[in-house]
Amino acid sequence: MQVPELLFARMTRRSVLRGGVTAPLALLMSACAVQPAGGTQGQTLSPTPACGDGDDLTPSETEGPYFKPSSPQRTSLLEPGLQGTRLVVTGMILTRGCYPVANALLDFWQADAQGRYDNTGFRLRGHQFSDSHGAYRLETIVPGLYPGRTRHIHVKVQAPGQPILTTQLYFPGESRNASDSIFNPVLLLTNVHEVSRGKAASFDFILSLA
Repeated sequence: MQVPELLFARMTRRSVLRGGVTAPLALLMSACAVQPAGGTQGQTLSPTPACGDGDDLTPSETEGPYFKPSSPQRTSLLEPGLQGTRLVVTGMILTRGCYPVANALLDFWQADAQGRYDNTGFRLRGHQFSDSHGAYRLETIVPGLYPGRTRHIHVKVQAPGQPILTTQLYFPGESRNASDSIFNPVLLLTNVHEVSRGKAASFDFILSLA
């Protein structure tokens, strides 16, 4: 059976990891030896691209004025009475070589649906740790518009024993993206789509480890 070259070329280690496949990379590379239809010997498909091709480090951004330490550990920021469109963000913490980073700290904070930050308590604030496969899952709401800014979610990410990355995540299609001086398109959430109870999106963090 012939493996389409374009499809196989997209199977980077990063995409394999996001799909939850745990087979060694060597098994993927061995698929390159599949013979094309007709049985011609010596013809192979292009190899899988080197791990990390095109995967730049996640850029840092300003912390802003509303970060609070000691947020509660939780993967869901949803609370009774919280208004807004529900949002689930999933992704992975990876090294530049596309290796998953287990037990990485992620600390999220954001505005509510009216664009207000809770500076007295910990509403819409919380931290969690990536699992053994480097994956994380955040349940929250789509933040409202804060004056002078486009829609965004703040986050700090830290691999064990490594420096902290402070950055922000953005939403595609927002009219204020063009006028926000802090906005960086590299930090756009990907695969944003409607689900039965709100929206879902993805984002992978790529860290430089010493």
